[in-house]
Amino acid sequence: MQMFIDGQKCDARNGKVIQVLNSATQEVLDTVPRATEADIERAIEAALQGKKLWAQTPVHERCRLMLKCADAIDGRREELARGLSTEMGKIIREARGEIRVCAQIMRGFAQAATQHFGQTLTDYQIGNENDIIFTRHEPLGVVACISPFNYPVELCTQKMAAALAAGNAVIIKPATDNPLTLMKVVEICLEQGIPGNVLQLVTGSGSEIGGLLSGSPKIDAISLTGSTEVGLEVAQKGAQTLKRVFLELGGNDPFIVLDDADLELAVENAVAGRLQNAGQTCCSPKRFLVHNSLHDEFIDGVMRRFEKLHHGSPLDEETDFGCLISEKAAKTVRQQVEKTVAQGAKCICGGNIYNKTYFEPTILDGVTMEMDAARDMEIFGPVFPVLTFKTDEEAVRIANATSYGLQGGVMTRSMKRAMWVASRLQCGGVVINSSGNYRHLQQPFGGYKMSGLGREGVSVTLDEMTQQKSYILKGILA
Repeated sequence: MQMFIDGQKCDARNGKVIQVLNSATQEVLDTVPRATEADIERAIEAALQGKKLWAQTPVHERCRLMLKCADAIDGRREELARGLSTEMGKIIREARGEIRVCAQIMRGFAQAATQHFGQTLTDYQIGNENDIIFTRHEPLGVVACISPFNYPVELCTQKMAAALAAGNAVIIKPATDNPLTLMKVVEICLEQGIPGNVLQLVTGSGSEIGGLLSGSPKIDAISLTGSTEVGLEVAQKGAQTLKRVFLELGGNDPFIVLDDADLELAVENAVAGRLQNAGQTCCSPKRFLVHNSLHDEFIDGVMRRFEKLHHGSPLDEETDFGCLISEKAAKTVRQQVEKTVAQGAKCICGGNIYNKTYFEPTILDGVTMEMDAARDMEIFGPVFPVLTFKTDEEAVRIANATSYGLQGGVMTRSMKRAMWVASRLQCGGVVINSSGNYRHLQQPFGGYKMSGLGREGVSVTLDEMTQQKSYILKGILA
């Protein structure tokens, strides 16, 4: 496939390409251009014209086009879902859900933009009683959206749709491993009338393109979902031009099972939350904090759930469990498991790669606070590190002993205990009686500490993607 720059499909200036593989079979699906610095500069220059055009386009017209895009995406849901499942190994049922959510996000931001009001200030200040002051939301300009591999369509749409609805021009940099479905979504949007200099997409090396976009003084904002390491680099480069930077980064989210929890419900939600997308979800539970009185039953329950999983092709309707994005990702998870075992944990099931990119559901028992997995080592795969605690206070201390703070889950029959724990967890969201693997489209989603900056969601992102201007009518009432 080709990039979309200034309304045209194009290759890289030097003709270089990157292969895109079927994650499950490792077969070559297609190639995409490896953009050069000249390609990126061309896209930026086009966006500078696009931002003027789009900012002058009335809200009702922007929203009409976005609603057309949503309908067109819905109309091709099965095609897009099968493409997504093929290129990243996400099981087909989850892929359909992601495409459906993509269209819903487009509609949500289009509708929210029609209600994104400014303010009229009061005559509170003595001496200014005859002034009228009102505010308007104005676009930032050019927004670069850098999206991850794990939810390549949904998470990019969170950024793209908000930026477009707010009147910004957008340059998308998709994940290198699986850009194809997102490229088709952008093509659909262009076909529905979004101007070619308003919505563009460039492909290639993440480190190269991300650096060019975040360092350019012509880019007004960067919205990134990715690793904390990459987020720090983007933030540092973006700070040199004081551009806005929105970061949704890593997590090592706790799943806390108190001693009065419904154990069957806890097991069900632990497995569902961790194994969704083969464990490749930022807010999935990655540390399982279980009261010591429930430890044995919890592990037995999880292992029984493992036995019921149907393994197979991601395109098979019966498959419950897909593969990791790449061989490299699978090897990284295996190294993290081996490191945790070397530090004293016990691998009581799983721990192996099969078919190159699949990783067995794995339980690591006896994890303690001295081990990396208990603190800052985010394992992006189907691994269950289990820690135990005796009191609610101890559970909170363990949960907070990390540099991350994305989301968390608390299992208990007592709402009083649930709220006590939730109020003390240092994270952006807490789900009571389920795992933290939860995201409502209107929820202000984001984390504390090293899990990111800013919030994403229909209820908040339009504010992030605009700036307020005050209009002062001095002495107008005199």
